[in-house]
Amino acid sequence: MGEHSVPLHPAATAADHRQAGELALEAGRLLVELRAEQSAAGTDPKQMKDAGDNRSNELLLERLEPNVAAGDAVLSEEARDDLGRLDHERVWIIDPLDGTREFGEVPRTDWAVHVALTIDGQPAAGAVALPALEVVFTTSPAPTVPAPSGGRPRLVVSRTRPPAAATFLAERLDGDLVEMGSAGAKAMAILRGDVDVYAHSGGQYEWDSCAPVAVALAAGLHASRIDGSPLRYNNADPYLPDLLICRPELADAALGALAAFDE
Repeated sequence: MGEHSVPLHPAATAADHRQAGELALEAGRLLVELRAEQSAAGTDPKQMKDAGDNRSNELLLERLEPNVAAGDAVLSEEARDDLGRLDHERVWIIDPLDGTREFGEVPRTDWAVHVALTIDGQPAAGAVALPALEVVFTTSPAPTVPAPSGGRPRLVVSRTRPPAAATFLAERLDGDLVEMGSAGAKAMAILRGDVDVYAHSGGQYEWDSCAPVAVALAAGLHASRIDGSPLRYNNADPYLPDLLICRPELADAALGALAAFDE
């Protein structure tokens, strides 16, 4: 793990880790079925995206009701934010459909489902499903980091709006840019051995990064803000605009380069 990363909060239980994976898997299967049905029916992509957001959110909130009854809270991209969550130690942070653009562009596979548990603002357990690829990455069992590629660093960026931090970092590291959708797909691409660095600036929210960060930390990747400070969750304002996830051996070089970044 990069020396600037913080570990997962140790208070998560085996049941927490298992539940995160099960919820991401179930929501992902729902989305795959919904996408196939609506694509076959010729549904407008915007309607497809809205249906995916809503149906996945409904399922996840329903499954988390027993947790809420037991004292947990939930922050979802697709639900009204109840700031009462600030009084809870344990808060589930979910993105029912990360990468709605890609979800609506059949047959793209770079979209995801994020389910994470934070304890005292620190990632504790989580899962990222890549449903179109039929894979779920979890905090337990954690993924194995692939061996280094041996080539130039590969930095993953958005297809439509490559963030300034990523293009800056690619120049400083003499790296290559790889385009991809969904924050979750980008982060998991490191664990799939397709890229080495995911640097983002210019705007994200807690639900965009929490589950990917949890899985990355569990696997031994570096994860922090681009200035090296820890990622903290369950804030009153969920805006969390920047992120660095990378292979641990690249963390110092990436953070050193980003120290000169001025957006």
